Amino acid sequence: MQVRKIMCACGSGLGSSLMVEMNIQDALKKMGVEGVEVVHSTTSDVHPGAADLFVVGRDLADFIKDVPKEDVVVLQNIVDKNELEQKLREKMGL
Repeated sequence: MQVRKIMCACGSGLGSSLMVEMNIQDALKKMGVEGVEVVHSTTSDVHPGAADLFVVGRDLADFIKDVPKEDVVVLQNIVDKNELEQKLREKMGL
């Protein structure tokens, strides 16, 4: 999957999504991936075409069901950087 933009989403678009955005930036740097825009927003902004990949916590997965599953990363633990990196690698084919 060619990923140019990743959107992290939470209920308010300010709390957990910002934290996950920062963790994604760290993971991408660790993985040697450049040129990927990472943003955070509310679940109401999640729709096909808004990004190439969407990242949410498991509690919000039902709020973004309009997006194809192959374009979604659902985190069981939003603070687990190892889980995040593993799932990013899988989705990005790294």
